[in-house]
Amino acid sequence: MSSSTPITIVDYDMGNLHSVRRQLEHLGARVRISAEPDEIARADKLLLPGVGHFATAMQRLRERNLLEPLEEAARRRAVPTLGICLGMQLMAKTSEEGAATGLGWIDAEVVRFKVPDPIRYKVPHVGWNVLHATGPSALLRDLAPEAELYFVHAYHLRCRSEACVVAETEYAYRFPSVIEAGNLFGVQLHPEKSHEAGRVMLRNFVEL
Repeated sequence: MSSSTPITIVDYDMGNLHSVRRQLEHLGARVRISAEPDEIARADKLLLPGVGHFATAMQRLRERNLLEPLEEAARRRAVPTLGICLGMQLMAKTSEEGAATGLGWIDAEVVRFKVPDPIRYKVPHVGWNVLHATGPSALLRDLAPEAELYFVHAYHLRCRSEACVVAETEYAYRFPSVIEAGNLFGVQLHPEKSHEAGRVMLRNFVEL
């Protein structure tokens, strides 16, 4: 399989850039990693990775002058854009992590897990968990029902509208684990660490 549309992975020094790149290239995608504003503004397809602190991530994007290029590509030109873990959270309007403002692409806020039993439910949520599809999604095509994927996170989205939520996951309570809104896609899980199920999701993005 090959992709005629190259994928630009946004480099803001917070994410598993090379493991994501290897998985995409294994699927036949043409991939570049870039921190160049002009390249990101002109990208045909974007991937926003992310591991770490929300406010720090937004600061890194500002320092690298990437906010306007991301807005140009993802919002004005509406190229397919996938956010992974923190990368998905950055699409929200605000976050409790650092009391920061996000990209504002999704009508949502990022909140810390508030679990009823901290002995049973450790935070961060780490490990394999099930996706429960709540609607049709290009990312979920050919994914086995209730597939298990790998999660590492202490925060999650709280969407003001459920329209963009296409899968949820249960950890003390249900939280959005996959979102889709037009050209915007987000996964709270790590597909690059999720074996075959993760490869299915990344393949679906490659083939958009």
